[in-house]
Amino acid sequence: MLNRNVELEGKTVLVTGAAGFIGSNLVRRLFRDVRDIRIVGVDSITDYYDVNIKYGRLKEIEALGRDWTFVKASIADKPAMDELFSRYNFAVVVNLAAQAGVRYSITNPDAYIESNIIGFYNILEECRNHPVEHLVYASSSSVYGSNKKVPYSTDDKVDNPVSLYAATKKSNELLAHSYSKLYNIPSTGLRFFTVYGPTGRPDMAYFGFTNSLREGKTIKIFNYGNCKRDFTYVDDIVEGVVRVMQHAPEKTTGEDGLPVPPYKVYNIGNSSPENLLEFVNILQEELIRAGVLPSDYDFEAHKELVPMQPGDVPVTYADTAPLEADFGFKPSTPLREGLRRFAAWYKEYYG
Repeated sequence: MLNRNVELEGKTVLVTGAAGFIGSNLVRRLFRDVRDIRIVGVDSITDYYDVNIKYGRLKEIEALGRDWTFVKASIADKPAMDELFSRYNFAVVVNLAAQAGVRYSITNPDAYIESNIIGFYNILEECRNHPVEHLVYASSSSVYGSNKKVPYSTDDKVDNPVSLYAATKKSNELLAHSYSKLYNIPSTGLRFFTVYGPTGRPDMAYFGFTNSLREGKTIKIFNYGNCKRDFTYVDDIVEGVVRVMQHAPEKTTGEDGLPVPPYKVYNIGNSSPENLLEFVNILQEELIRAGVLPSDYDFEAHKELVPMQPGDVPVTYADTAPLEADFGFKPSTPLREGLRRFAAWYKEYYG
C-alpha cells in the first residue's frame, strides 16, 4: 500500500462540480472526516437536470456550518478560474465538473466540448500557473468503448470511444498526462463505473426508471435486457476519491534526466457487473418495499425490451486490482443495499 503524502488538514481544497451527485457527497464526506479543512466549491448549475436537486445538495453542505465557499461559475470561464486560483492557495484540486451523459452528447455536442475539453484545459492551466500538490479528476468507464476484453484494466488500450462523451473523457487523460510531463503536475484520473445512489442524477437509468414506473409509464430496457453494468454505489466512489486525494503520484527523474510524469489512472467500480434486467427487478422490489410503488404493481406490463442505443456498450466491468494494491480499498456495497437506500431517499424526497 502507498503511504499518504498529501495532508488535507489545514489545507484549502477546490471541488468543481460541487453541486453534482459525486461532488456534493465528496464535500460532505471531507467535512465529516477532516477537522480543519477549507473547501471551495464551484458549479455552473446547468439545467441539464432539475436544478432543485442541485440546490438541495448545496443546502445540505451549508447546513454543516463549516469553512465552505460556493462559487457559481463554469470551469470553461477562464477569467473566473483565473480569479479563483489567484484568490485561494489550493493544495488539492478535485475536478468533477463535466457535462455528463452518453446519449445527450449525440444531440448536444457543444456542451461537452465547452465543459469537458475547454473547461478541463482551463483547470490544467490554472494548476500549472498556481502549483498544486495534487490534481484528481473524473474520467469514466466510457473510455473503454468497444473493448471486448473484460474486466477492463487501466493497462488496456482505450482508442475506440463509441460516444463523444467517452472521447472527451479520454482527451482529459491525454491532456493531464501531457501537463504532468511538461510541468510536473501530480495528477490522478479516476474512471468511474455507473455511479448510483440517493440524491443521484435524474438522467441516470435507475432514476429515470423510477420516475416512469411511479407515473405508470412503460420503461425501455435496452439490448433486450442483456446489458451488464458495473453499478457502483456513490459512497464507494467517494471513499476511493478521498483515499486517492491523499497520495499524489511521486515526482521522479528518468534515466534521461527528465521528469517522469507524476501521473496515474485508476478504475473505481464494483467489479461485479449486473444484468440490466436483474437490476430493474431488484429496483422495483425495493421501490415496493419503500412504498414508492404499490405492493400489487404490475411490473411486467410496464417494461419493454428494445435494441441497443447508439453510444451504449454491452458490458462494463472494472478491474480494481491496482486500486486495492495501492490504497487497500475495493468498492463492495451490494446492489440491493444501494438500491434500498436510493428507494428510501426517493420516497422521502418526493413523498
